[in-house]
Amino acid sequence: MPATAVRRTALAASAAALALLATACGGTSDADKKDGTDDKGAASGSSSAPKTPAKALTAAELEKATLAQGDVRGRKVTKAGPADEVPADGVTVDKEGCLPVAHAMFGVAQKGSVATTKRKVIDEPKTDGKKKSLEDMADGEAGEAFKDAFNLTSTFVALHSYEGTAGPDAFAALKKAAADCAGGFTATVAGTPTKVASITEEKVTGGDEAMAWTVTSEDEGDTAPFKLVALRKEATVATFFAFNLAAASGDVTFEVPVEVVAAQDKKLA
Repeated sequence: MPATAVRRTALAASAAALALLATACGGTSDADKKDGTDDKGAASGSSSAPKTPAKALTAAELEKATLAQGDVRGRKVTKAGPADEVPADGVTVDKEGCLPVAHAMFGVAQKGSVATTKRKVIDEPKTDGKKKSLEDMADGEAGEAFKDAFNLTSTFVALHSYEGTAGPDAFAALKKAAADCAGGFTATVAGTPTKVASITEEKVTGGDEAMAWTVTSEDEGDTAPFKLVALRKEATVATFFAFNLAAASGDVTFEVPVEVVAAQDKKLA
């Protein structure tokens, strides 16, 4: 991988708080949780205030509804740890209307959240069961093997249970911010700025409503794509922020992690 691609990848992953591949082979500590049991509302396919009240999931209920190892075929699921935690006041943006997007990128809950869980979902390395040394590989095989080693998608999944109409409101705010900030903005976390060059809508289905986008970051002319997904089921909003090392270097094109989204949707049903 070229040095510029390696640098770009490291910056992008750090800025997005996705130190996921570094922990792909090891466990992490406990997920973030909050207590609360107030009533919530549900919308039916729109981002307007719900007509029928929906019960907010408690911390225990949300934990049960959160992805666990074995829920997504070919992926390793672990709890996020303290190193993955970003406080709401630790995220700033140069355009106020873009804050919901920045919060979703870092798994930050919006106002009205009563419980939160966070997970890392990482592709298992692909293998044909045959191990070869570099010396035994034919021309081109070494390059393909190297590319495959980085062709792993890491997805940071955050579930937030909201009270009242806060869930639908949070989803609506993110949807509006993604549209309003399609031309880009700059988010700063822990003093490190990340320039978002563009936000383009993708296709995804699930829950009572769902939206997906490609978020393209830029650093000194180098770009790296991320996938951002939001899914709401009654009073719970799940966000997914995915990154692929090989895609950052331009070697592959990665898609919205639909299998991960579908598995989480199923557990929330």
